[in-house]
Amino acid sequence: MYPTRPGTMFLAPFRRLTPLQRRAFGACFWGWTLDAFDFFILTYCLDSVAATFHVDIKTAAEAFFWTLCMRPVGALLFGYLAERYGRRRTLMTVILCFSLFEIASAFAPTFGIFLFTRALFGIAMGGEWGVGAALAFETLPSEGRGFFSGLLQEGYVCGNLLAAAAYGLIFPLLHGHGFLVNWRLFFLIGALPALLAFYIGSRVEESPAWKTRKLEAAPQPGQPKPMNIAGAILHNLPAFLLLTLMMTAFMSFSHGTQDLYPTFLKHDHGLTPRTTSWVAIVGSIGALLGGICCGTLSERFGRRRVMVTAALCSIPMIPLWAWSHAAAMLALGGFLMQFCVQGAWGVIPVHLNELSPAPVRAIFPGLAYQLGNLLSSKNGPFQAELADRFYHGHLTPVLAWTVLVIAIAVALLTGFGRESKGADLSTV
Repeated sequence: MYPTRPGTMFLAPFRRLTPLQRRAFGACFWGWTLDAFDFFILTYCLDSVAATFHVDIKTAAEAFFWTLCMRPVGALLFGYLAERYGRRRTLMTVILCFSLFEIASAFAPTFGIFLFTRALFGIAMGGEWGVGAALAFETLPSEGRGFFSGLLQEGYVCGNLLAAAAYGLIFPLLHGHGFLVNWRLFFLIGALPALLAFYIGSRVEESPAWKTRKLEAAPQPGQPKPMNIAGAILHNLPAFLLLTLMMTAFMSFSHGTQDLYPTFLKHDHGLTPRTTSWVAIVGSIGALLGGICCGTLSERFGRRRVMVTAALCSIPMIPLWAWSHAAAMLALGGFLMQFCVQGAWGVIPVHLNELSPAPVRAIFPGLAYQLGNLLSSKNGPFQAELADRFYHGHLTPVLAWTVLVIAIAVALLTGFGRESKGADLSTV
């Protein structure tokens, strides 16, 4: 059991790690954080992007679709490379790619080219989660795995937090004159994660499980032993399909409460960019705490039970989150809502890795995760369309219905799955 004194509860798991394990986890956490920062930059600048290219919000939201729908391609491509050439080298490649495509987005001269660059970014983003999670959990000890799962997944929230802070601090200072201003500047800032690749190359070691497997899989003379990735997935097809459906619900849960929320705050409630920023930051803090707390609780109560409970607890938060009028109450609602949403999400990295067959641990969870993204990739445009068609452009009722329906779906699909807490991830 970890110490429970204030200030030691969250430090104890780190103290148990070796320097090698700390560096591996840190690289994976920051890779996911900076990847999410690059994604969430668009959620805060969506109206500015729409104005630049002379399109409406619904059309501009298609950029979310192209990013999300291309993520399975990245999960498949980079997952395969990670199984064959190693997690560390592939993670470096992924980070360099999404930084390059972020720069390309900043220089897009037309909306069509902007959508193309966001699709390319989606391929790189799709590879980061599965490869990074495999490297992390194959390196970390089994004790405290739930805590590290919650913290790793909330790298996504930390990316949102950084994007909100950058938007609130920098955007009000820009004046909109010239080419590289407003949202384009934020996309250039989003290229900084490329520096992380050099750190990984010099300080992070390869997954011990992958190195062991490569040694054991070395073909003997006259007896080749090829890796059968497709066979491993087909052998576990029912579990893979259930995980894909579960991740579709989880993606709708997350993106349905996040992607259009800054636009909702500005358009439905008339909040300024600075106020929108701090409301989003408060929500992100709730998300971060929810992911870590629920991930840690899953060590004691089981993965599925904690995810189902967190998802259902989001439903009572709907009135405060969506229907409040004062900025302070909206911030409180955002804190509680994201505590529940990302609390359920915090268990996902370890849960998917524990359920995955050892020979395809870099591709199996990542592909299910990103196929869920594909199946929910029209979420943003769909929400915007519903708001335009039935509610005169107001997002409030659409966001409220999204949470109600999707929280129930998350609870049901998670409950139908199996529990595999404590599975040995050092096996190959």
